[in-house]
Amino acid sequence: MTNLLQTGAGIAASIGGEIVSAFFSPKRSITSSIASFQAYVTLDERHHDEVVITDHPVEQGASISDHAYKKPAEVTLTLAWTNSSVPAVTSLQFGNYSQFVYKNLLTLQASRTPFDLSTGKRRYTNMLIQSISVTTDAKTENSLIATIHCREVIIVQTTATQLQPAANMTSPQKTAPITNTGVKQPQATNVSLAYRVVSGVTGQPQ
Repeated sequence: MTNLLQTGAGIAASIGGEIVSAFFSPKRSITSSIASFQAYVTLDERHHDEVVITDHPVEQGASISDHAYKKPAEVTLTLAWTNSSVPAVTSLQFGNYSQFVYKNLLTLQASRTPFDLSTGKRRYTNMLIQSISVTTDAKTENSLIATIHCREVIIVQTTATQLQPAANMTSPQKTAPITNTGVKQPQATNVSLAYRVVSGVTGQPQ
């Protein structure tokens, strides 16, 4: 009877812990139009932000720096999922949940669709999965432990500018937009190649 109570208490504590974690712990999640899911366990997070400072040597003294720019943010996550978790049951993937999540990760990576990433420290937008590393052994056969390296992509907006009519331009031959003037036919000529070569050299026909 004591063992049964202890087992029941352990199960209740486990489920209760997951409920508490769901409400109070930071949400580690990936959200995109392709696939959206949360990490069951976060083992490791590594955030990397870097600014590049350009250096140029000078004739005398130390190198000078005249420019700096920020590189895209990078995050490396080690996440885990198990086939016996509550999400595995609620998603109707009990016994196959780790393969289900792994397939979603590969699909998201192959789609090259930017997604939002929420971690315990900050939230990222316009991220892509650069690499996924998974190792399976006897202890992790029924779970998934994936190291995912994500990188930010810089997205810019481009606009087209309408040029003014060529009649209003000072030098339309230089600044006018490309126009379609129809098909051009090559014109025949009676001047031979030898004649043009000799004329170019001597300045008069031979």
